[in-house]
Amino acid sequence: MTLRAFAAQLMVFLSIAVAMPTSAGTHDAVQTTWRLLDYIAVDYVEAVQNGQVTNELEYAEMQEFSASVAERMAALPANPERAQLVADANALAAVISAKAEPAVVTRDARRLASKLIAAFPVPLAPETVPDLGRGAALYAQNCASCHGVSGRGNGPAAEGLDPPPIAFDDVARARERSAFALYQVIGQGLEGTAMPGFSDLSAEDRWSLAYYSGSIAFQEVERGMRSWDDDPAIRARIPDLAALSGLTPAALGDSTGTERADAVMAYLRAHPEAVASDTTGSLALARERLLQSLAAYEAGNKAEARELALSAYLDGFEPLEAVLSMRNADLLASVETGMAELRAVISRGDPVAAVAQKVNALDVLFYRAETVLDPSNASAASAFLGAFAILLREGLEALLIVIAMIAFLRKAERTEVLPFVHGGWLSALAAGALTWLAATYLIGVSGAGRELVEGFGSLFAAFVLLSVGIWMHGKSQAGEWQRYIQKTMQHALSRRSAWFLFGLAFLVVYREVFETILFFAALWTQGHADAILAGAASAIVLLALIAWAMLRYSRRLPIGTFFAYSSVLIGILAVVLAGKGISGLQEAGLLGITLLPNLPRIPVLGFAPALEPVAAQIFTLTLIGLGYWCNKMKGVDARTPQAESS
Repeated sequence: MTLRAFAAQLMVFLSIAVAMPTSAGTHDAVQTTWRLLDYIAVDYVEAVQNGQVTNELEYAEMQEFSASVAERMAALPANPERAQLVADANALAAVISAKAEPAVVTRDARRLASKLIAAFPVPLAPETVPDLGRGAALYAQNCASCHGVSGRGNGPAAEGLDPPPIAFDDVARARERSAFALYQVIGQGLEGTAMPGFSDLSAEDRWSLAYYSGSIAFQEVERGMRSWDDDPAIRARIPDLAALSGLTPAALGDSTGTERADAVMAYLRAHPEAVASDTTGSLALARERLLQSLAAYEAGNKAEARELALSAYLDGFEPLEAVLSMRNADLLASVETGMAELRAVISRGDPVAAVAQKVNALDVLFYRAETVLDPSNASAASAFLGAFAILLREGLEALLIVIAMIAFLRKAERTEVLPFVHGGWLSALAAGALTWLAATYLIGVSGAGRELVEGFGSLFAAFVLLSVGIWMHGKSQAGEWQRYIQKTMQHALSRRSAWFLFGLAFLVVYREVFETILFFAALWTQGHADAILAGAASAIVLLALIAWAMLRYSRRLPIGTFFAYSSVLIGILAVVLAGKGISGLQEAGLLGITLLPNLPRIPVLGFAPALEPVAAQIFTLTLIGLGYWCNKMKGVDARTPQAESS
């Protein structure tokens, strides 16, 4: 990624950053300063080339604007970042005085604008979808007299203006402007020019006008629509209006190519509803919810703040977990812990400053996640490995349980019940496919709904496995299996037991299928569909080999040894599922969280750094230990009469 793309990305993603509350007056000052920096970044190239001034008026303007930026930075309210902002502003003025190359000035101006927004957040995206028809009418009414009917900067009122009005049809300069930059100028005008501010227009009208004027230079709407529809990487790069509003065509062109970027921006600026309709799983949505949560908490509405914090995780961040876990598992763990800490401080009623601190910390993590999740970091190899690891991880847990059930029925010579087990896991796969179709085309599956399914499903499976594990351990004791066979040999397993096995197979498989669908949906948006399918196919082959090896090996084991091994395996799975179940209910907001910050997070073991899931796993282990001890005592009692009689 080039420095220009990095700067543009940083501006977009830090635009909704949370810091100390900013007053309306400070908003105006920040917006004016940001606008000056944007003007410098775009227009400096007209003033200097190869260390020589090419336009004296433009260069004098650049010097004036950079000095104004430094003064305005120094006048901002006290803030931990203000001193560095002032230093960077003075450095920018110095490189302009030294007649540095345009690429250097553009880079430094963009970086400084990003830091400014991070330190003093202001809204950088429309609340509603811009109306291009309304924008065209406003342009004809307010702008055409100077900028020209077709945006060429040659309107009847343009004559004699110095500097001349912007030519919106100048593609080279239009590539350097974001919709937000246009929105800023429309609202407050531009110092040192004849451009007035139109603060009397509503925010919705200013955004509509910004999108319309920003679309004039780009004409290939149809081509852009095809690229948007066909390329999931581009859709992932621009997940919502916040990303679109802060992105320049030049920054998009760094990763997609200039011509393609121009076409995509032509389509999206003409049809912003294309991105507004799909914000699910974006970090921009998570940031928006965190902002709303902090505002609700400041207003004294703790319950609403907690719900919004939950939504930030469930609806904004969680759908991205699959991809992030493959690229940076430590960062994923940090975000999950940070989200849990935020909900904990809200629930405890800590001071507003403590909540704001947690939100700020999350924003820093979100920025790191954005860098990691950028589509430019995706590759066929990472897509293959991600799909392989997800399906292997989720499938192995269900496979172990189903194979244990099949092996048990074969050992017990009750193969007539096997169709119920096979029917259970096959039905779960079919139900998973229907769930995917429904969630994709009919209904939305909320984040809370996902966690509740996983949470309650895990707890129920843990309870059943706990019972089965203790029972199997009991049958592994000397003589117990023979007595069980003698008691049941004459009677087939009841129909109720057969349907119980069907239900257990269905539950454990559907729970994993449900989670796998969500992970693959997020992975699919990163592109490389062939690599994803190849990774999934490879995982399926490996799971089939594991199943074959387990069934083959289990046939050779003595019955007592088989039950002893199976009881240990099922006991471990019960402990894992107990932790996952409680964590799922916590993430759904059904249970509170008492954090244990010094403990690690180990997802494969269902271990989370919180008191409640740890307590659930300890309780499950205790029950397993008691069950095994009771089985041992029963075995001793059963052998004693035999010893005495002999």
